[in-house]
Amino acid sequence: MESIEAHGMRLPKLGLGTWRLSGEGCTEAVLGALSRGYRHIDTAQMYGNEEAVGEALANTGVARSDIHLTTKVWWENLAPAAMRRAVEASLTKLRQSYVDLYLIHWPAPGMDLAAALGELVRIKEEGLARHIGVSNFPVALLKQAVEEIQAPIVCNQVEYHVLLDQTKLYAYMRSRGLILTAYCPLAQGRLADHAALADIAAKHGVTPAQVAVKWLLDQDGVAAIPKAGRAESQQANLDAMTLTLDSADRATIAALPKTQRCVSPAFAPAWD
Repeated sequence: MESIEAHGMRLPKLGLGTWRLSGEGCTEAVLGALSRGYRHIDTAQMYGNEEAVGEALANTGVARSDIHLTTKVWWENLAPAAMRRAVEASLTKLRQSYVDLYLIHWPAPGMDLAAALGELVRIKEEGLARHIGVSNFPVALLKQAVEEIQAPIVCNQVEYHVLLDQTKLYAYMRSRGLILTAYCPLAQGRLADHAALADIAAKHGVTPAQVAVKWLLDQDGVAAIPKAGRAESQQANLDAMTLTLDSADRATIAALPKTQRCVSPAFAPAWD
């Protein structure tokens, strides 16, 4: 599994997203992914499945030191005391003494960003998280975190796929040596029958989803975490890593409209 590095963190480029997986199905999905070679597992407090992920981690034959585990604190828990309770609860459910990456899941309207990041740093310093980062931060907020507050974050996890332009954010993150982890990399299923991707896929004997995943993984400093509960989907994502997209394929994808954002709740920040 190819990995990328940022400020001391090594992250497998392809991970397993677990949003909307739950209970025994989630546990089996994580166990299956680990058995197939995945080493990057992504969960969150809000997903309600940390216990199921923890069950898998307790029963896999893969060494904990070989697994990268990410979880996230929900935006309603960014006050320092609430964040402390949240990380301790997450670790208990995950049956872990630490996570490899702990993220602010969403910026909160009216939040005290300096206080939230200060607690995130303390969590890192105490060894509860090896590394820290953010999620769903547009450029303006990311600049505030990195340049004004100077928080040692390594990652920003955001929606990113062939139908959503993240050029401005990506360029800023590369300039700061940060990893962009792409969630919703298949646009919540919208790419399965996308005509342009289907043409590229037919040329290579693969699926449109595999084309979309490989387009992301080909980019420097980008990881992707497609949700994949089924064994076939997990294997297809792994197989996508062997695909070689040519310049014509990339030009076709570059020409697609890139204004389709799938995830933008009422509490989302102003996207820039």
